[in-house]
Amino acid sequence: MNVTLKSLALFVGLISFQNNLFSEPNPHAFIDTQAQAMVSVISDNQQLFADDPQLFKDKINIIFEPMVDFRRVGASVMGKKYYLSATKAQRLDFIEAFKTSLLDTYSSTLAQWGDQTIVTTFPDISEFQKTEDVNQNLITSSNIYPITYKVRKDKNENWLIINIIVNGVNLGLTFRNQFQALAAEHDGDIEKIIRHWTSDANLDT
Repeated sequence: MNVTLKSLALFVGLISFQNNLFSEPNPHAFIDTQAQAMVSVISDNQQLFADDPQLFKDKINIIFEPMVDFRRVGASVMGKKYYLSATKAQRLDFIEAFKTSLLDTYSSTLAQWGDQTIVTTFPDISEFQKTEDVNQNLITSSNIYPITYKVRKDKNENWLIINIIVNGVNLGLTFRNQFQALAAEHDGDIEKIIRHWTSDANLDT
């Protein structure tokens, strides 16, 4: 099989896998399956983070990126005032900048924590609200890090992440505060906010 056909087969397989997974009615099973997949990537690619950190992040992000409702989260980070005053192009530009910063923060943090085990809490319920919290413990050789994923059903009844609290750090709130600080620094100039956007989230212990 040539490279093009291999790439096509991988792409089709990934889309099929994600479509089946995202139709999972149980949000806890959805998050657990994806988290276990990321743990496998980390375990199999420890040296890769040192040798080629971008490739390592790409391997994590191919799993993590489709899980997040970046439009909703990005709008929340901007806040109603700035989201409504921004042009459509500015909204899209910020959401793309925000997506890059979140993916970078998340994948880098997972890599730095090294070998890990994920234990997901499965509540004894069969019916779920439109928004649910999924709780996990990420266990390393030296620490236990609590993680809460807030997930919400989209219009297609698929679960998507709208916030993450990692080891007590509320990423949504952290990014929202960062946006407000940049807005104050640049007199509400959205173009300048986008240009200076970086991730300040600190997930270290």
